[in-house]
Amino acid sequence: MENFIAQQDSQVLDTSLSRRQLIKKMGGLGLLMVAPPLLALSSGAFASVPEKSLNIYNTHTGESLKKCIFWLDGKLNREAMTDLNRLFRDHRTNQEFTMDPNLMHLIHNIWEKIGSREMVHLISGYRSPKTNAILRQKSCGVASNSQHLSGKAADIMVPGRTMKQVQQAAKSLKAGGVGRYANFVHVDTGRVRYWGPA
Repeated sequence: MENFIAQQDSQVLDTSLSRRQLIKKMGGLGLLMVAPPLLALSSGAFASVPEKSLNIYNTHTGESLKKCIFWLDGKLNREAMTDLNRLFRDHRTNQEFTMDPNLMHLIHNIWEKIGSREMVHLISGYRSPKTNAILRQKSCGVASNSQHLSGKAADIMVPGRTMKQVQQAAKSLKAGGVGRYANFVHVDTGRVRYWGPA
């Protein structure tokens, strides 16, 4: 299968097809992969949603992705996920990690639920063990087994929306952990739990 995908990828380099033509021609191989089982985030299966994208800005690196389409025609876009993995990297160590696609669905759904067109601001995505250990020394609020370590968490805020609005939108989805802080809201795809001000 990997050889087949590699052959298909090499054919991509020799063509000038549009992205949509390429996706149809290759049946999703090469650029797209089938997503792993996904969490039910409020309304059920993602397959009924033809496209999901993120407009996201990393507050530490100054990098951003605009209309990064990570979900297209019922499949996960591998190319977009590579870009998101880079954006969500540990900015202290510059380490990248394979982020949980469900986290991207969750952030997208929060963004849609609060009705914003502003870019989501990413304060923290993946955390390396080294970074997590440093942060634990500075604060008792950092878990030793943080979801950030496994690419399943993000600390976010949305300009023009209060932390409470972001928190309430995230909680309404019942898709994982939600913690509200003064300057950001922690969201993750672990078990459903809440902390911080109600």
